[in-house]
Amino acid sequence: MADPYQLLGVGRTATADEIRKAYRSLAKKNHPDLHPGDKAAEARFKDIASAYAIVGDETQRALFDAGKIDGSSAELQQRSERPSYRQHAEAQSGFKYEPQWSGAGGDEDDLIAALFRQHARTDARGADVTSAFSVEFLDAVNGAKTRVVMSDGRMLDITIPAGVKEGQILRLRGQGHPGRGGGEPGDVLVEIQVKPHPVFRREGDNIHSTLPVTPGEAMAGAKVAVATVSGRLNLTVPKGSNTGTKLRLRGKGAPAKGAHGDHVVELLVMLPDKPDDAFVQAVVDWEAKHPHDPRKVQGAAS
Repeated sequence: MADPYQLLGVGRTATADEIRKAYRSLAKKNHPDLHPGDKAAEARFKDIASAYAIVGDETQRALFDAGKIDGSSAELQQRSERPSYRQHAEAQSGFKYEPQWSGAGGDEDDLIAALFRQHARTDARGADVTSAFSVEFLDAVNGAKTRVVMSDGRMLDITIPAGVKEGQILRLRGQGHPGRGGGEPGDVLVEIQVKPHPVFRREGDNIHSTLPVTPGEAMAGAKVAVATVSGRLNLTVPKGSNTGTKLRLRGKGAPAKGAHGDHVVELLVMLPDKPDDAFVQAVVDWEAKHPHDPRKVQGAAS
């Protein structure tokens, strides 16, 4: 595998935040969902995820920078850490083929340290695996169960918690790279990317949408149906409403810490597609008797 820093397009002195941003950008561009059937894109996505699993993890990055693991997380044998045959053969009489511990005097502390290093090489936690997954807007708000295809081809069933936000990380414990020796496996870290919705948008824990109404509904008031993330309900349009009037539906937003945000509905007054002459003349006659300047505020601001 190539150098993980080169794969992510960052330098060896890059900060954790710079590495994270580079990974997110590349993962979005090369995600298999955006390139169905493209084996080259799938391979690039796997390499990007593997690279981030190394330099995006503080422990793995330190091991790689120190030359103790390679770009595939495999351990590199350090010649200087293992006694050679010549060292054994040239040892003093009575000490041949016994471990030659480094340090002055070869005391008990050196022996314990050496044993600890040997244990660390054979019993290590597996590396974490990172992935990005796109979810539907309503699934992110209401929660859902879905299946994720990992970069290595595995399929994992995950539960999307209600209220999950863009960029939030879901941790799947024990689903990462296997550990070495008796070490536990790493985790899978899934970054959530929320797809846009044609009607709703989210700001914090509040949901926003625009509701078209007729001139008659706006002027005389009415009860109209409105879509929310939890289903349709009836909304009372106050008499004398106008484009830009905002109505708040308490507790109909996204769930957050045992509560819910609100749903803010902004009214949009829509004229008929093809008004007849009688309608047009009635409006013109009314305006002639009740003159008003809707651009007065804009003129005052200029």
